[in-house]
Amino acid sequence: MNLILAVKLYITKMAEESGPGMKVLLMDKQTTSIVSMVYTQSEILQKEVYLFERLDSKSSDEPMKHLKCIVFIRPSKENVSLLANELRNPRYGMYYIYFTYIIPKEDIKTLAECDEIEVVREVQEFYGDYLAISPHLFSLNIVGCGSYANKLVWDPIHLMRTVQGIIGVLLSLKKSPLIRYEESSDMCKRLADKVWEVMSKEEKLFNHRQPEGTPLLLILDRRSDCFTPLLTQWTYQAMVHELLGISNNRVNLSHVPDISKELNEVVLSSEHDEFYADNMYLNYGEIGQTMKGLMEEFQKKAKSHQKVESIGDMKQFIENYPHFKKMSGTVAKHVNIIGELASTVSKRNLLEISEVEQEIACQDQHYQHLQRVRALVQKVSNNDAVRLVMLYALKYQDHSNSDITGLVDALKKKGVPNQSYEMVYRVLEYGLRQSEATNSNMVTQKAVVKITKRIFKDLKGVENVYTQHSPILKDILEDLLKGRLRESNYPFLVASDGNSSMSRRGQDIIVFIVGGTTYEESLTVHMLNKNYPGFRLVLGGTTVHNTASFFEELNVCTQGMHLRPQRYK
Repeated sequence: MNLILAVKLYITKMAEESGPGMKVLLMDKQTTSIVSMVYTQSEILQKEVYLFERLDSKSSDEPMKHLKCIVFIRPSKENVSLLANELRNPRYGMYYIYFTYIIPKEDIKTLAECDEIEVVREVQEFYGDYLAISPHLFSLNIVGCGSYANKLVWDPIHLMRTVQGIIGVLLSLKKSPLIRYEESSDMCKRLADKVWEVMSKEEKLFNHRQPEGTPLLLILDRRSDCFTPLLTQWTYQAMVHELLGISNNRVNLSHVPDISKELNEVVLSSEHDEFYADNMYLNYGEIGQTMKGLMEEFQKKAKSHQKVESIGDMKQFIENYPHFKKMSGTVAKHVNIIGELASTVSKRNLLEISEVEQEIACQDQHYQHLQRVRALVQKVSNNDAVRLVMLYALKYQDHSNSDITGLVDALKKKGVPNQSYEMVYRVLEYGLRQSEATNSNMVTQKAVVKITKRIFKDLKGVENVYTQHSPILKDILEDLLKGRLRESNYPFLVASDGNSSMSRRGQDIIVFIVGGTTYEESLTVHMLNKNYPGFRLVLGGTTVHNTASFFEELNVCTQGMHLRPQRYK
């Protein structure tokens, strides 16, 4: 199961089905992101696609009848209307139309009626309706998927989009799975029902041969583990997302002092950046050493290129120049990223903060943790102070000597704004309490993880940072792979005939987290794929969180919720 390959194959097929000749690719906002995640512009140019247009913002009305138009859009009402207008006055010679999801027959009829001069040569459904971040990770870029009305419920638009994204993943991977969901979550059950509804209605589309057993779709809820998105991260990919932010594989570095114009925004893609692919899961200390090795190799090559003394030297330089230039860009990009990470770690005192976070996550020492959080609140940034208090509150909300109120008062005295310190109560109201959760909640586990020290040696020799936290997802998936995941907590969605049709367990497992996943959980799935070669796991979520986006998720989902500080000591 390779998500990038699945989407890439669709796009390759589009370019090939339209035959030889110059082409334009007409997309919407979402499909522009979908394509850019898996194809570079130079790769798509090799498919004779020379022009890229947005359906919702045409750059020109000038007719270009010599071009074939590949249309790749989501089948929304707005897009169908815009495409209908395009077909009434076609700018291009021929149209090959591909929708990312199942399109209603009435919309096909509308488009056919608009195609009066018969420029449409092809209409198909290609189900690349999700953002393929890596071979095993996908996102739908939805932050704040629910709203509060007596309880947390789906925003109807986000529910529809999530169903379409999951169906897209299943169809592009050619999987017809059984569905299991987190029993304590109404949102998981609702999503499972809706996905099953589409699978039943579109039975012919899901008529795949599955010789390796029936795949499984497991739907989980972010609210069962609010801890993971709040922790400081120390592997390269997760660290970049936490401290700089990754959006559709792009990182904005424009705020970095003296940054060159071409590095204002850089692409981090495991498909197109060998250094990133090799090092994305390494920790902070290891990445510094690897970067040093890359720079030394580059310097050697740079010196050899300076010695152009003969025709042979010139010829060799010309042959090696594209690789040299690419290597130069890779070095410049990662040096700037790693430099900015190091600067941020130092400015925000993240090594000390992380040590306390990891102790709270993995040990049960209330008094010591309370004292350390109290001390740190006074010396770190407002956001980091709020984050520490949130982690303490999640861990010790039911402890007899809990002092959540006292820590919130400390935040107020520090000058933290209302909307920020209220996040402490928002996360407690948002999260599933232990009595409600289907799994022994990680924040109250006592004997699951033994804390150990991992030595870091980064560019400045900092060491002794705790990094032993593992997400609840790891326990859930290991139980699943070993056949021990309780059906009472994670039931199968029963078919209408009363049978869950549980055939022999398949190798392929698609996990989806309502409310968003994280790069730490992506690392967990990556490691499980390595450690359990008999299985293939794919992970997705409504979004991929860092702390900032998780705060936004909390704000959206708890709007209208009555915050009850009096419930917590």
